[in-house]
Amino acid sequence: MTKMKTSLVASALAMSFALAFPAHADAGKTAGVQEAPLRAHLAFLASDLLEGRGTGQRGGDLTVAYLETQAMALGLKPGNGNSFRQSVMIAGVKTQPADSTLKLEAGGKALDIAFGKDWVFAPGDATASHSFNADLVFVGYGITAPDEQWNDYKGTDLKGKILVMMVNDPQPTAEQPNRFNGKGLTYYGRWTYKFEEAKRQGAAGVLLIHTTPSASYGWSVIQNSWSGVERFQLAAGTLGTQLQGWMTEDTARSLFTAAGQDLDALRAVAEKKDFKPVPLAARLNGDMRAAVRKVEQFNVAAVVPGTDAKLKDEVVIYSAHWDHLGKQGDSGDTIFNGAVDNASGSAALLAMAQQAKLAPAKRSQMFLWVAAEEQGLLGSAAYAATPLWPLAKTAANLNLDSLNFVGATRDIGTQGSERTELGKLAETAAKAMGMKIAEAEPDLAGGYFRSDHFNFAKNGVPAFSIESGSDYIKDPAGAKAKAQAYGKRYHQASDEYDASWDLSGMVQTAQYALNLGRLIANGAKLPEWKAGDAFAVPRNK
Repeated sequence: MTKMKTSLVASALAMSFALAFPAHADAGKTAGVQEAPLRAHLAFLASDLLEGRGTGQRGGDLTVAYLETQAMALGLKPGNGNSFRQSVMIAGVKTQPADSTLKLEAGGKALDIAFGKDWVFAPGDATASHSFNADLVFVGYGITAPDEQWNDYKGTDLKGKILVMMVNDPQPTAEQPNRFNGKGLTYYGRWTYKFEEAKRQGAAGVLLIHTTPSASYGWSVIQNSWSGVERFQLAAGTLGTQLQGWMTEDTARSLFTAAGQDLDALRAVAEKKDFKPVPLAARLNGDMRAAVRKVEQFNVAAVVPGTDAKLKDEVVIYSAHWDHLGKQGDSGDTIFNGAVDNASGSAALLAMAQQAKLAPAKRSQMFLWVAAEEQGLLGSAAYAATPLWPLAKTAANLNLDSLNFVGATRDIGTQGSERTELGKLAETAAKAMGMKIAEAEPDLAGGYFRSDHFNFAKNGVPAFSIESGSDYIKDPAGAKAKAQAYGKRYHQASDEYDASWDLSGMVQTAQYALNLGRLIANGAKLPEWKAGDAFAVPRNK
């Protein structure tokens, strides 16, 4: 695997500093996002020097310092008093499988399964040691959804139990084609929700059954995120269950068979509203050991103040997560560079901020790089819990995550904007750039609930992530093939920067985000949610 040469990285870094100070900037004109600084920032943020920007790792600290320094160089205002940093206290947890004796037992014997290959687990409560002798219970999808008149738990006492459950939502039927948003995933289908609900049910732990279609990614993504690496959770607030984990479908099938059950038959029953939890003749036995530490990470926030005497007290927030998976393993390519995910979004914010500084809007604009997104949207959750700007005065959040590295398109993705008054503004911004809004598709992977904008949405702020379109201008077939091929690099060490990339699409997306943000920042009033939407609640704080 060919890595970027140090000379290229040094050149990119030098270019990024030089371009932070345009020689003849006219603040009275709206300038466009420039490819050169965006590419320079991208090249550096995705370089081996930043070691994959891992949470709690040296590379993450270097990334924060780089973003902070670049914000200073651009002349942006600190977003947290006199500081560009917002502290995010998190707990780091690294499972120690060699010191753990956990076993799944059914039919009088332990299953022959290996950590990483067949299942993964970790404490959800930041506690280093746990002992288990707990019954397993299959709870279907593990959902309690009053708005869908659905309850998989039916009042069953599950205190101290290990819950085995499916990922995703109950599937639509001919009679109910729109239940749980039809083919689109709702928040009830997200693994984060399932862990949260299991805690509310008093369970001791959760084991999710992985399938590629239901999770929207392969088992390798689970392995890279859970095996031999440190996982994180916010150090304050409600802690999770004692155990959280996943098992492969083959492992689940073996477990259910040994427990005298038919996995497929139980799955079919779980698709019905009258499903009740099914005790399994199986147990989780043994000790789980983990190394636990407290870590301080940082969100980075920089502001371009508004020009209107009254409206400058309100803000539009552009966000992107700066973290990726860092360094993992001790052989081969150990650096997960995260060039697309999400050096691209982080670089775009810097290039956008450079132009926003030249032409401020009526409302203030914040550029927010959040920490620990890969660990469960932790940085944005921490921001929403203790916002640097009152959420009641936050007009909108526009999030950038994994941008277009293939080429310019005739359309732009704004899925989720239709939930709010941002939908019409999104169309206006697209039309002004000669683009159209990409045709909406069922959100099969639950993308709306998997990016940092979601923590703003949960607190009443209109928010969504801006994504690439798919109507490529040049070589449509070839461009689509390149975009689709990224799926194999997602969360892999091979997500690396390539100097041959056509960044016209990335520049286009960044410019669109900035243009839309300016429409919001210059608007007569704060955008609102559409009546009846699940997140149509007053902005908190």
